[in-house]
Amino acid sequence: MPARHTVPGPNPAPFVQCVTADNPSDMTLSGTNTYLIGAPCSETVVVVDPGPAFTAEEHVRNVLEAADGRRVELILATHRHEDHTGAIDVFHEVTGAPVRAHLEEHCRGGGHPLEDGDRIVKADTVIEAMHTPGHTSDSFCFMVPSAGPDGSVLTGDTILGVGTTMLDFPDGTLADYLASLERLRELGDTSVLPAHGPVLPSVAQIAQEYTDHRMERVAQVREALAQLPEDQAAQATPEQLADRIYPGLDGKVKQVAALVTAATLDYVRATA
Repeated sequence: MPARHTVPGPNPAPFVQCVTADNPSDMTLSGTNTYLIGAPCSETVVVVDPGPAFTAEEHVRNVLEAADGRRVELILATHRHEDHTGAIDVFHEVTGAPVRAHLEEHCRGGGHPLEDGDRIVKADTVIEAMHTPGHTSDSFCFMVPSAGPDGSVLTGDTILGVGTTMLDFPDGTLADYLASLERLRELGDTSVLPAHGPVLPSVAQIAQEYTDHRMERVAQVREALAQLPEDQAAQATPEQLADRIYPGLDGKVKQVAALVTAATLDYVRATA
């Protein structure tokens, strides 16, 4: 069993509750954080990221218990990965709520695809949808301005509560990711409610740290290429470079390192 990391807790921000799915792993940390958004006086809630399929039946019961009689008015998904969307059919069937995601294949019950800048007025609050590609091309973050003095932003896997996120290349690209981090940095001291791991106090601070980390990886790839003969550098694969930059990895973590290196190598070659 992987080490469990801190979770956000049941009430991580004003207007926001959290129930963490029981799917801990090296990739999901303590599990997928499902958020419930709604004003204290509201008779409804909005659910964000229902979680994976294999925990769906138990998890929907836990989420409805947290809702405490309030009706689920809408279900949102931050992006396409199974640990976020696997339970959408169970949640939709149990609650009757429409599902909205950027990809139409994940929408249910008349919910239409998310678009950048969508202003979702539900559960007596406002949720602002931000398209933040990079982790995946369909990644969205959700800003809840009413959640505290500076608001809160649900970042999905674009920003995690612990460590850094992977780029699911070629669907997710580093150029897109850097642009998304810049956009999130502009939100200032908005608190971060990630899909995995604990709450972070300032999206501006963590977005800058993520950017710095990515640019360090860019420098490492450039250095690794510079150490190779020109013909070998031109033919170098992400796997070969990942072995130099991330020595000693194996299993799933090694595969993720190769994906991230592929995205970085693509960026380096495109900006050469």
